[in-house]
Amino acid sequence: MKKQQGGFTLIELIMVIVILGILAAFALPRFVNLGGDARAATVQGAYGSVKSASALTHASWLAKNDATETSITVEGGTVTMIATSGYPAAASIANAAGVTAADFSINTTGTTTTMSANGATTPANCQVSYTEPAATAGAVPTITVDVSGC
Repeated sequence: MKKQQGGFTLIELIMVIVILGILAAFALPRFVNLGGDARAATVQGAYGSVKSASALTHASWLAKNDATETSITVEGGTVTMIATSGYPAAASIANAAGVTAADFSINTTGTTTTMSANGATTPANCQVSYTEPAATAGAVPTITVDVSGC
């Protein structure tokens, strides 16, 4: 009477290891750039915050019905407003939106504030930009987002 021994042959084990190696080689690049995706999502979130902060402070300015009002108090502090349009000044938008220097590089030049994600491969292409409106009644700010270089 012969005993049948159970188990796998060496060739079967090697084939399983080779197949797992091939699967890992194709799956690994899919998960490598999670940092870029996270930065892009952060910038998209900041874009939404800037749009909301702009709209909420403008609504508050309109509700006060005082064209001479130059500041609005929000949770983050005081937001300087443009008296002719009632929208936040570029220097105050990051504070109003809750965007901090811990996550973003905030740069205000003239009437434009840019908020670039920290750690971006191309900061100029991973940012939110807020340009305050012209000094005319009814003008609105320009808010743009670029996540092509996160």
